[in-house]
Amino acid sequence: MKTTKPHNVGGAFRFVVELDGLIVGGFSEVTGMKSETEVKPLWEGGVNSHPHYMIERTKTPNIVLKRGITTSSELWEWYDSVTQGKIKRKNGSIILHNQAGTEMCRWNFFSAFPVKWNGPDLNATSGNVAIESIELVHEGLKTIFKK
Repeated sequence: MKTTKPHNVGGAFRFVVELDGLIVGGFSEVTGMKSETEVKPLWEGGVNSHPHYMIERTKTPNIVLKRGITTSSELWEWYDSVTQGKIKRKNGSIILHNQAGTEMCRWNFFSAFPVKWNGPDLNATSGNVAIESIELVHEGLKTIFKK
């Protein structure tokens, strides 16, 4: 009987974010790591059972980084420079770690810059953490699995 080695599974909460080679961790949530290829069905005359699919384009939505407000103004300044027409593109990675803290996988994104910044919703009757978010457009994702 053949036994298989258990898969090395990473928790979705064990990640860091890197921009231009520097860890800018402390983010509580990252969303938008998706890629979707659009196809167009093409029906061939005489073949009525199924269409052929032609690839049209691949879309990647914006990546959204969320974190608790800190005293660092780096993200705001990056976004603010874009509003003034000074776009500084950065490459980045979202890096997933396993339970031992070893890198398992990373999602690299390229030529990103911020297009939206959200400040916290403030409510004196709530005990919630003040969260800011920044939304990045980018030119694609690449997944790299560590072995």
